[in-house]
Amino acid sequence: MAIADIKGEPHAYQLTPLTPSSTSVLVFVHGWLLSSCYWKPLLNILTPEFQCLTYDLRGFGDSQKKPLPQPSLLKKGASCYTLSAYAQDLSILLEQLEIESAWLVGHSLGGSIALWGADHCPERVKGVICLNSGGGIYLREEFERFRSAGQQLVKHRPQWLSYLPFLDWVFARAMVAHPLGREWGKQRVSDWLRADTEAALGTLLDSTTEEEVHLLPQVVSRLKQPVYFVAGEKDTVMETKYVRHLASFHSLFQACADNVIEIPECGHMSMVEKPHAIAQEIKAIIQNNQS
Repeated sequence: MAIADIKGEPHAYQLTPLTPSSTSVLVFVHGWLLSSCYWKPLLNILTPEFQCLTYDLRGFGDSQKKPLPQPSLLKKGASCYTLSAYAQDLSILLEQLEIESAWLVGHSLGGSIALWGADHCPERVKGVICLNSGGGIYLREEFERFRSAGQQLVKHRPQWLSYLPFLDWVFARAMVAHPLGREWGKQRVSDWLRADTEAALGTLLDSTTEEEVHLLPQVVSRLKQPVYFVAGEKDTVMETKYVRHLASFHSLFQACADNVIEIPECGHMSMVEKPHAIAQEIKAIIQNNQS
C-alpha cells in the first residue's frame, strides 16, 4: 500500500487504476477496529468497472500513529478522534490524490465518517452509500453499556491472545448472520490487536457522546447529495429500525423512502458476508444517479 501524510500522520491507501467507464472514484471507509482489508471481496467485483480507493483510518490497520504526534496541527482543545476530524482526514486525502468526483462507501463507523465527509467537501463528494450504519437516537443506558464494553475490549488486549486456539473461530462468528471463513476471523483478531489504543478509545468515546449522536441526523438533513443506506436483515449491532431512522432525515427518504435497502440473511459485516449483493446495489445506485 502507498502512504499519504495527513496532518503529520501516515495513512496507508490503495488506489486502483482508472477504467474506461470510470466517472467517479468509489472511496471506501472501514469501521471501528477494522481495516481496509475487508473491502477486498467488493473490489474484486467492482474494479473492472470503477476506480476504487481504500485506506486505513488513522490509528487502524497500517495507518499507525507516529511515536511523537504533532499537536500543533490540531486546534487547541479539539479532539482528533471525532467523526468530523476523521472526515477532515478524508477530505485532505481526496485533495492530495486529486480526486474531484467521489462516491463514499462507509461501513458502520465509516458510514458516519462518510456522511461527515460529504458535508465537509460537497464539491468533491457526489453521493454516499452507508453499509450497516445508522443511529441518531441516544439511549443513555444502552450507550453507556456499549461504551463500557468497548473500552474493556480495547484495554484488555494482551498480544498472547492471538495464540489462543479457536479465537479466530470466535471472531469469524461475531456480528454476522452466518459464520465467515476462518481467514476473516484471523484478520479481525489481527486488526483488533494492532489498533492504536488512543485512536480506538478516542473514536469509540468521541463518536458516542449524546451531542455527537444528535449531530448526525443534522448532517444527513443538510446533505444535498444522494445518500443511501444498506442494512443487514439480521444485523444485531445496527438494526434496520435505526438505519431507517437516520435515513429518514434525508430528502430522498422524505420524497419516496427508497434510500434504504435491506439485504436478506445478512449481519453487520455486509461487505464480507454478501459482497455480490452489495456490489449489485452499488452499481445500481451509481447508474441511477449518473447525470
